[in-house]
Amino acid sequence: LMTLVEALLHPVFDKGTSDFQPTNLEVTSIDVGNPATNVIPAKATVTFNIRFNDTWTAETIQAEIHNRLDKAAKRKKYRAGKTTPVDYELVWRDRPSHVFLTRDERLIEALSGSVEAVIGRKPALSTSGGTSDARFIKDYCPVVEFGLVGKTMHMVDERVALADLETLTQIYQRFIEDWFEQGAS
Repeated sequence: LMTLVEALLHPVFDKGTSDFQPTNLEVTSIDVGNPATNVIPAKATVTFNIRFNDTWTAETIQAEIHNRLDKAAKRKKYRAGKTTPVDYELVWRDRPSHVFLTRDERLIEALSGSVEAVIGRKPALSTSGGTSDARFIKDYCPVVEFGLVGKTMHMVDERVALADLETLTQIYQRFIEDWFEQGAS
């Protein structure tokens, strides 16, 4: 099992691009479904999440993962004298998070202006926040991702300061008011 996990993690997928961070694969769970400490499990399950950049498509990243696992499954030095490859099954559970960039300058400027009006400085435009659920609506309407950041995002104890939430609310309110005022004129 660990041979397969190692193949998922190394080598790195890429070094990133001018617009996006490097592709990142995180193992989120390893489970053998076995509460006993003295029984060899019959099977093991590994769950992972991958966020890929514009170097890849959903199809090419999936092919790369299959290729890595196939090669690792056949490595004899890890098979302790066994001649058959490791038997594994790969199940894709979620829709891929396709990479996208918003190029709607009017939308970007409107949100940037709202941020500047509320906090007194222009935001740095960046894709470093990762992909959110915006990927599901990007093909149907213009999207700009904007929200809170913090060291505990996606962790068990995820939290934000109330003051940050209040500031975010003010920015959203300013943006909505300005956007519809501009649209009406």
